[in-house]
Amino acid sequence: MNKPAAALVIILLLGAGVAAYLQWPLDADDNGLTLYGNVDIREVQLGFRVGGRLEKMNFEEGDAVPAGALLAELNSVPQRHNLALAQAQVAEATARLAALRTGSRPQEIEQARAGVNEAAAAVKNTEQEYRRQRELTDKGLSSQGLLDNALAVRDEASARLAAARQALALAVEGARSENIAAAEAALAGAEAQRDQAATQLEDTRLLAPSNGTILTRVREPGSIVGAGEPVYTLSLTDTVYVRAYVDEPHLGAVVPGASLVVTTDSSARDYVGQVGFVSPRAEFTPKSVETPELRTDLVYRLRIVITQPDEGLRQGMPVTITLPPN
Repeated sequence: MNKPAAALVIILLLGAGVAAYLQWPLDADDNGLTLYGNVDIREVQLGFRVGGRLEKMNFEEGDAVPAGALLAELNSVPQRHNLALAQAQVAEATARLAALRTGSRPQEIEQARAGVNEAAAAVKNTEQEYRRQRELTDKGLSSQGLLDNALAVRDEASARLAAARQALALAVEGARSENIAAAEAALAGAEAQRDQAATQLEDTRLLAPSNGTILTRVREPGSIVGAGEPVYTLSLTDTVYVRAYVDEPHLGAVVPGASLVVTTDSSARDYVGQVGFVSPRAEFTPKSVETPELRTDLVYRLRIVITQPDEGLRQGMPVTITLPPN
């Protein structure tokens, strides 16, 4: 083979290689842009926020469940006891606060007033006794010791009178504002504990967060499960995505919001979708779809939202995405 012929063969081989590259992972022609990707259905590991003994598992693998469906239940006896205790503590704190806000009862005020009168009468009597002892001492008819004892008794009675008057003032005025504030804080704490106990009781019921299909039933009734430990795996059906990749020359054709058609090899249905996300960062072709020739190529990841998905789209299924020409 002469040199011009060999050069021509090399050019043709290079052209074929470039054409092969442009055909994967996408094709572009006058009819639009074609991409290739995989169905990406999100899964959720479902567990309880509290631990306990598993009492009921209401669904089997493969069952379709609506949002809010009761999937499983724990034995709730401990949580019910905790809630009852917390409610009793709230009642006690409420009663204490009400007593402080109401103040003393009329009978208590009258009792304090009677104590003042009694103490005042005692002061009057001890004052008279002291004066009598002082007169006798001045005349030499009594000792100094008896006079000192009468003085001490009078002073003690005066102190009891002062204390009785303070007690009456407190009974009339009622509780201090600081004591009421402390009782209010205690009540708020008791109510918070009650609400926490009620939440823990509610958390013994596991509800489906959205529509989906049970993929895995992990545990069985009678098992002791910890908080956050998965008991079901749920495949979400409300939103189905397709993950695809596009290279930089065709990036302008797949702006967010662009409509497209998704097809599979196992169904004749055409699914309508929209470009929901275009990664702002380039990455190497994923190993799950790369060929040896494309390991060093940079692409941009797309997330395509399927408008009306059905059971024909399953996790990981390869699909073909077609964008109409501009």
